[in-house]
This record gives sequence, C-alpha cells and structure tokens, in this order.
Amino acid sequence: MSQHHASPSGPQHGADHDHRSHDHGSHDHGSQGHGSGDHGSHDHTHLDWSEMAPLLERQAEIASPAYAEAAAWLGTLVPVQGVRRVLDVGSGPGVVTGLLAEAFPAAEAVAVDGAPELLARASARAEARGLGARVSTLHAELPADIGTLGTADLVWAGNALHHMGDQGAALARLADLLNPGGLVVLVEGGLPRRHLPQHIGIGRPGLEARLDAAHATWFGEMRAELPGSKDEPDDWRALLTAAGLTPAGTRTFLVDLPAPVSPAVRELVLAHYGRLRDGMGARLDADDKETLDRLLDPADPLSLHHRTDLFHLTAHTVHTARKG
Repeated sequence: MSQHHASPSGPQHGADHDHRSHDHGSHDHGSQGHGSGDHGSHDHTHLDWSEMAPLLERQAEIASPAYAEAAAWLGTLVPVQGVRRVLDVGSGPGVVTGLLAEAFPAAEAVAVDGAPELLARASARAEARGLGARVSTLHAELPADIGTLGTADLVWAGNALHHMGDQGAALARLADLLNPGGLVVLVEGGLPRRHLPQHIGIGRPGLEARLDAAHATWFGEMRAELPGSKDEPDDWRALLTAAGLTPAGTRTFLVDLPAPVSPAVRELVLAHYGRLRDGMGARLDADDKETLDRLLDPADPLSLHHRTDLFHLTAHTVHTARKG
C-alpha cells in the first residue's frame, strides 16, 4: 500500500511505501499514495513526478485491498462518524486518501504532498471515484510545513516519517495537529517485497536477499544525509509515546499476489528491477549485476518479461496511537 515517494524537495508521498517494500533505490510508497510507494532514487530534486505518477498509482492500487483492510480496522479504533477531517501526509497520487474517505464517510480527506503533479493526480482520481466533494489537496513541504496543515481527527503518514531527519520531532508536530481522541497512523516497517523464488536459474541463488542487504546500507546513508538527521532506533511505539500519544494497536497487512501475475504486476516488477539496477548497481558484485541485466533483457527467455514464477508478496505494518 507504501507509494509509496518523497516530494522533490521534501519527504515522501508514502503509503506502498513502501520502507518495508524496499524499492532499493526507491522505497515503496507505492502502497501509500505512491506509496504506497517507491522513491525513485530518493534524489527528489531530479525525479520526474509526472512520469512516475502512473507507476506509483498502479503500485498503490495493487496494494489497495491491504490498505482498505487497514482503513476498516482504524474504524474500530475511533468512532467512524466522529472523524470529520483526515490528513494523508505524503499522499502521492491519492490512492490511500480515497480509501480513507470511503472508510470515514463523514470526513473531509486531505491529500498532503510536496509534488504538485501527484496532487493533481489525487484530485482527478477522487473526482473519477465520486469523492471529489470530500477529497481536497494541500501542497506542503515536509516536515517544514507540518504546522500549516490544520487540525484533524486522523493523521495517516504512510512511509513518510522515515524521510524526515528527526522522526521524533516530526511525529510530535503531527501529534499536535490531532483533536482530542484523534489518531495518528504510521505505516512503517513490515516485510521487504518478494517477486522471485530463491533459485531463479540465473546466477547465484538468493539474489533478493543480497539486494535487501545493499538497500539496507543505502537506506542508512540516505537517513544520515537528511536535514537535521537524528540517529535513533525505529521503535515506533516508543516514538509515539514520546510524542505524548497513547499506543492504540499495531497490525500488519499482507499483499499476496501469487504466480501467475497480471500484466500490470509484471510491469511493476520490471520497473522495480530497473530502478534497482540503476540505483544499486554500483553496490553489487559483477555476478549479480549480470543477473539483473539478464532479468531485464526482453530477449532472454529467463527474463522478468517471460518468467512464469513471478509473484508479488509484501507486508505493511500499521502503528496507531491516540491523543488523550
């Protein structure tokens, strides 16, 4: 679900989004708005969001059943009819924004992002789904503009917080936006996405585990380079408590699309591996780089274009905490 990306100058449009869904060289924000989503290369200033948007949107759509299940669970934690304003912070193209609007029918749902191209997509998407009267958009650079977002009964941050240097300080500012009894919802962690079996007939078995290791190193470097970066453990429950909130439950939601996959899923897997090769290639040994090249070569019968063993499996962990 965790889109999802960061905006060109600020953090993520998170949901897919994914880190958990690591698009090594891109975090999955697919799930969230873009969730989802995949932070292209995290070089936000050079990402072409109008080009990335369709991919981020499809990514989030594929994770939508899991995000809809998460939204329905949130409705057991707060009075559904009492939720009048929802902020989707780092919304990307607004897939999750719409799901939250559907789960909370009395609410205005606001897609908040730093990329105007993605917010335009969120607006168009809401109109197409008959939600235009209740879904609005707000351009904001995060975390700098958190104070301008207005109050809310529910604040959803899907794979957005890990793009803010001082996660604790950003979370405390998000908590300040909550009305009494309101809920902060973080989508962080879960499980890396898997698309291939251990032995794929090319190179050494275990390619995805080695890609995860390279991504973990890259992710630590990305975090360290964020403005105001603070080195602290990803103890989300402790961070929520330190922000003055009362933890209200954590659940993990599965995205499980077994082989054979649809053409849309195959397209996402190809894009994922293309970004991996571009973003992680320098961190891999020659054998694994050659394997990636073969996986992306349409002429190779064992490539991602032709494989019958492709699948899409990941999990998104949702942490909640209440004000008061």
